[in-house]
Amino acid sequence: MVLEKKNLLSIKDLKKEEIQYVLELAESFREVSTRDIKKIPTLRGRTIVNLFIEPSTRTRTSFELAAKRLSADVVNISAKGSSLVKGESLKDTAKTIEALGADAVIIRHSSAGAAIFFAENVKCKVINAGDGAHEHPTQALLDLYTIKEKLGRINDLNVGIIGDIAHSRVARSNISVLNKMGAKVTLIAPPTLIPVKIEAMGAEVAYDFDRVIGKFDVIYMLRIQTERQNESLFPSIREYAKLFGLNLERLKKAKKDVLIMHPGPMNRGIEISSEVADIPQTVAAEQVTNGLGIRMAVLYLLLGGGAVGEVAV
Repeated sequence: MVLEKKNLLSIKDLKKEEIQYVLELAESFREVSTRDIKKIPTLRGRTIVNLFIEPSTRTRTSFELAAKRLSADVVNISAKGSSLVKGESLKDTAKTIEALGADAVIIRHSSAGAAIFFAENVKCKVINAGDGAHEHPTQALLDLYTIKEKLGRINDLNVGIIGDIAHSRVARSNISVLNKMGAKVTLIAPPTLIPVKIEAMGAEVAYDFDRVIGKFDVIYMLRIQTERQNESLFPSIREYAKLFGLNLERLKKAKKDVLIMHPGPMNRGIEISSEVADIPQTVAAEQVTNGLGIRMAVLYLLLGGGAVGEVAV
């Protein structure tokens, strides 16, 4: 099996059965990371470019490791290290990378739609590693994998996503993938951080965290983007933490076995307290680990193909 689309730009690109297949394949690849020699020859001879115009540590490193463990050659390009700082357009950058023989480009950009634009101007595979406030499909897939691993299912689960929904590509991708797989999503934030008509994506909206926290099987805390505080979207960080932060006192109102997630990096003491960040129910570190298997699966399906049983692991 290969993915029907040649690129992964949005969760909308994936059918339900394709998502299930990615999760299954990620499980096969996860075993590779437990070996002494963490490498298989699946993508030997392929060249993958990490084009990260927006800074990232987790996502860039995860994709780089995933490609290298599949034996691909990897080239890392950042904004400062590219001709974009000299005024080169994204279209010309795309053409240059294609001319150098890249088989796939993983792009992260601060502008929504950048990954789609890039894909329209190259013939190689393109994976969206986060574009503005649009989407982050592999993050949603690794989150889905983590939930299924921990709770055994996705269907009929109640998932609360709390925080800066307005600026969050993670929230948008997770709403799409969770809906597609049968979960129920509720968004919780101050009104200024809830996009207009976001319910049309298939999520409920609430403004009182304490009132709804008891129904969730999964609590997903988003990073408050403190760099946007100059927009005055809420009175103060302190007030936000009091009303929407997850601390031990508020956690007493949740289900005892609730799963707590965070895409990272965490703002300890703002959206999540240090005490809650470090309890076993919080699986942020495991999300990072699972991301490696998911990204290996995505790269394999876009560049390799074949059935799970045919993977040389």
